Amino acid sequence: MLIKKKSDIASSEITPKEFYMNRRRFLAGAGGVAGAVILGVRFSEIISPEQSVSANTRLSYKPGPYGTSEKQTPFNDITNYNNYYEFSTDKYEPAKLAASFKPTPWSVKVDGLVNKPKTFDTDTLMKMPLEERIYRMRCVEGWSMVIPWIGFPLKSLLDQVEPNSKAKYVEFTSLYDPKRFPGQRRDVLQWPYIEGLRLDEAMNPLAILAMGLYGETLPNQDGAPIRLVVPWKYGFKGIKAIVRIRLVDQQPVSSWTKAAPSEYGFYSNVNPEVDHPRWSQAKERRIGEFFKRPTLMFNGYGDQVSYLYKGMDLKKNF
Repeated sequence: MLIKKKSDIASSEITPKEFYMNRRRFLAGAGGVAGAVILGVRFSEIISPEQSVSANTRLSYKPGPYGTSEKQTPFNDITNYNNYYEFSTDKYEPAKLAASFKPTPWSVKVDGLVNKPKTFDTDTLMKMPLEERIYRMRCVEGWSMVIPWIGFPLKSLLDQVEPNSKAKYVEFTSLYDPKRFPGQRRDVLQWPYIEGLRLDEAMNPLAILAMGLYGETLPNQDGAPIRLVVPWKYGFKGIKAIVRIRLVDQQPVSSWTKAAPSEYGFYSNVNPEVDHPRWSQAKERRIGEFFKRPTLMFNGYGDQVSYLYKGMDLKKNF
């Protein structure tokens, strides 16, 4: 399974790994130390870039549809700047705190309003036809990345369990284990982390379950072994370390919606016209760039997803 033909190798793999993992070269192109200060990058990270992933498994996959040709965010930034509150509220700490996390053995239970409930282990999931999807990803805090995810359409998993006619939503639950997740020992959120999609959103071909990035299995700090990726929504929808997927008839109450309903709506569609109560969402700063750029409606994926929200007030249903 892990043996790859030359024709299967994605362009992101051809770039020498020592180049895209070198933060010093990356920051030099963004304005050096001055740019790093503006981007919120710690000086210690510039002097000694951390090699955060050393033993991940290479994956066999093919290029997938819907990807962007935009410049990809360097591997070292994707793996050292993480929103992962199960480990820490500090974006630089998850890489170190997750180093000893063991994402195996692992299983994902898929049940609820389905005809064929099933539990999938990671070996089974790895046998799904994996694709590289190079997606723009945007955080509600105003920063963004371009990430070469490796995964498979969520629809392909849901089809196997056959949602019944009562199923309207999909609820995702992450692992709850305070011994392994130090951040869960604090009441930052109500644990475990829960997220949700409408069933038609989950069936959209853009929605994937990612098991890797940059050609390797998913790093711990990026949600290993399996996470949700919904590129037309803000990043908090991308629940990590999933252990259960449940089909339900009522809209799930997402963790961030429960914690701050005026700030984090269920839909989380990237809409530049809806400001966060504490800042504007009209512009974003791509990690590695000096200047901000306009935020795109649906993060630029309107052609693929806008039909899902026809007739809805996307300022009210944010």
